[in-house]
Amino acid sequence: MRSQPGIAKMIRAHFLTSIIAPIILGTLLAVHLNETLELLNFIIVLIIGIGLHVATNVYNDIYDTLQGTDKVNVHRNESSGGSGVLLDNPELMGKMYLLARIGLIVALAGTIALMPLINKMLWPYLWGLFLLSAFFSKYYTAPPFKLAYRGWGEFSVWFAFGPMAVLIATISQNLGLHPLVWLLMPATGLSTSSILLAGQMIDLDADRAGGKHGVASRMGTKFTSVLYLIVQSGIVANLILLYIYFPGNSWIFLFALIPYLIIFPKAAGIIFKNHDNPDLLKKGAKLTVLIHVAFSFLLIVGFIIYIFV
Repeated sequence: MRSQPGIAKMIRAHFLTSIIAPIILGTLLAVHLNETLELLNFIIVLIIGIGLHVATNVYNDIYDTLQGTDKVNVHRNESSGGSGVLLDNPELMGKMYLLARIGLIVALAGTIALMPLINKMLWPYLWGLFLLSAFFSKYYTAPPFKLAYRGWGEFSVWFAFGPMAVLIATISQNLGLHPLVWLLMPATGLSTSSILLAGQMIDLDADRAGGKHGVASRMGTKFTSVLYLIVQSGIVANLILLYIYFPGNSWIFLFALIPYLIIFPKAAGIIFKNHDNPDLLKKGAKLTVLIHVAFSFLLIVGFIIYIFV
């Protein structure tokens, strides 16, 4: 008897760090500037972010399967290509829809719960971010918008996991658009985008067959490998700017460069030299995920030390 996949695989739980990291970082920045932590607000905004990300992951699997992209992907791996849950278990389609809708409902409930806990002047930002996030969650791959199929996928990922995630975290702590908030916004979105770009090179044939026109599908793998290097360089530049513009012992942020000194050279070499070889790219994609996790963890630790030590 065939065993069914667990919830963790269905929601792609191992990628939830992409939303958890910017929310923690945005909260820590607000704590630094406000000199106080609203713990309940942090818990609620974390639930909102996870709910929206779960919905995004599940809807992505549903519509990539329905539109044929996942069906023709012979290079699926843990770093790209979706979960493949519905290909092996098509009877779970109803359950997947339910999971996605639960994610949105949980995020909606969290948004409502957060309202009385923050300044009324911030309510329009809170609701604007929720509604735009909910739109991205479903219509990243769902018709009629299909953002990832029309060349808007890369921007959507950067914007959702960078500026939007950081901003909703700071808003939850009653902090608006402080200049240092703007400075923190790009890096986490760029880090998540680097995973997307590596995956696109692996999934190129399937994306083209399914009409999913991301950067790799439109511009080719050579161009995408160069863009990957530029995006990763942008993260390093962002870290240096944090070091320059944050007052005090901001040198601690530079510890987040460790994965770029140790892991990135190997990942970059694999991706740049083997941009058109999906099998060899899988190792580069796995290293890219490792860079993302290590970078996120070290930057969070850096902020904690910067604020509290």
